[in-house]
Amino acid sequence: MSIKDRIQQDMKDAMRARDKSRLATIRLILAAIKQREVDERIELDETQVITVLDKMIKQRRESISHFEQAGRDDLIAREQEEIGVITPYLPAALSEDEIRQLIDTALQDTGASSVKDMGKVMAQLKPKLAGRADMGAVSALIKARLG
Repeated sequence: MSIKDRIQQDMKDAMRARDKSRLATIRLILAAIKQREVDERIELDETQVITVLDKMIKQRRESISHFEQAGRDDLIAREQEEIGVITPYLPAALSEDEIRQLIDTALQDTGASSVKDMGKVMAQLKPKLAGRADMGAVSALIKARLG
């Protein structure tokens, strides 16, 4: 079953269970996927759906940091709840050791030797790590290795 099919099935289940907050988040997910499909006039594949979900989680994390600065605990709780609904649709996160191994392989494959080569390394890693690792943390690990 594809991720989109699973999301649609979960929407029906949330409707039956009258779980309004979960239903609202699932509708946001489907709307984001549909918006991208309409904008690009394509049917999104699994990788592209994961990219959309990853972007949604990133947006919510940024919102949480802004809400923390403003002292809005009610909004923080809502954003964390949405992250909790979105996260199960993403593939399992990689461990730090697995990420380091992928970075080592990418460094060898690209021949990167300085921070100037970071773009090449990130370009190679991004498809492998999409939705499975925080790219900001990956970037920091690469900088540490190259710096």
